[in-house]
Amino acid sequence: MAILNAPTRTLPWHRPKLPMLPSFGAMLRAVITRRHLAEMDDRMLKDIGISRVDALREAERLPWDLGRRS
Repeated sequence: MAILNAPTRTLPWHRPKLPMLPSFGAMLRAVITRRHLAEMDDRMLKDIGISRVDALREAERLPWDLGRRS
């Protein structure tokens, strides 16, 4: 009978772990700013210290890839 009286709540360490994904807003901002970066001309890129290759590489990143690149 002890089993029938067992607590039914889920303990925190028994919850399945879900991967942490960035918010939709953060991904949308990344897509928009990367698109703007890809559309900049060479003069604008030079002003912010980024080469055309780096700008295009950044623009090709996936929306959920928000980590810093080295």
